[in-house]
Amino acid sequence: MSASLHAVAIDYTALDDAALVALVRGGQQGAFRHIMQRCNQRLFRIARSVLGEDAEAEDVLQESYLRAYRKLDTFRGESSLLTWLTSIVLNEARGRLRKRHNMVGLEKIDESPMDTHQIVQFPSRFGSEDPAVSAERTQIRHLLEHAIDALPPAFRTVYMMRDVEECSVEETATQLAINPQTVKTRLHRARRLLRHSLHGTVAASLTDAFPFMGERCARVTEAVMARLTAKG
Repeated sequence: MSASLHAVAIDYTALDDAALVALVRGGQQGAFRHIMQRCNQRLFRIARSVLGEDAEAEDVLQESYLRAYRKLDTFRGESSLLTWLTSIVLNEARGRLRKRHNMVGLEKIDESPMDTHQIVQFPSRFGSEDPAVSAERTQIRHLLEHAIDALPPAFRTVYMMRDVEECSVEETATQLAINPQTVKTRLHRARRLLRHSLHGTVAASLTDAFPFMGERCARVTEAVMARLTAKG
C-alpha cells in the first residue's frame, strides 16, 4: 500500500492531541489539516474578538497556523493543543492591533467603578425553543454579533472566551495575562452592556455566533495547506 493511501486510511477524529502532533512531526500534513478543522471555530472567534473584523481575523488565523506548524516541536503537551494555539492566535492578533496604534487603555477601563445594576447573564446553552423563536434565530444571531462587535475590545475578548467558547476563568486569565478578578469584572460589564444594547436576552443564538464552518473553514485550511506545500 502506498504512503498516500495509508494516510487516507488514518482516522484522525479518533486521535488525541499527542497523537496528532506526533503524526505532523512525522510528516503527515493531513494530521495538521485535521488540527485546523478541529480548532478553527474557537480560534477564529478569539482572533475576531480582538480585531473586530472578519478578513483580518482570517489572515491572523492563517499566519498563526503557519507559525504553529514551524514551532510544533516546542509543544510539550503541558496544556491542551487548543490552549497552545489560542496563545499563538492572541499574540498574532495583538501584534496586528498594535500596528493600528489604537490599543484601548485597559488600565483605565479596569479601574472604573463596578456597576451595581442588576444584569441579565447570557447562558451558554439554550433549552427547548418555541418553533417561531427557532425560525428567527438567524436574524437574532446577527443582532447579537453586532452587539458583541460594539463592546470595548477588552470586554469583547473576555466575553467571547467565557460565554461563547466557555473557557474557564483561570484559562481566560492565563491566556490574556490578567488576574481572575479582572476576568470576572470585564465579563460582568460586557454582559451589562449587551443587556442594554439588546434590550433582552438572545442567548438562543449565542452558540451560533460568528460561524466559521463550511466554506470559510475550508478556505483557511486549504490556504494554509497550500502555503505549507509551497514551502516544502
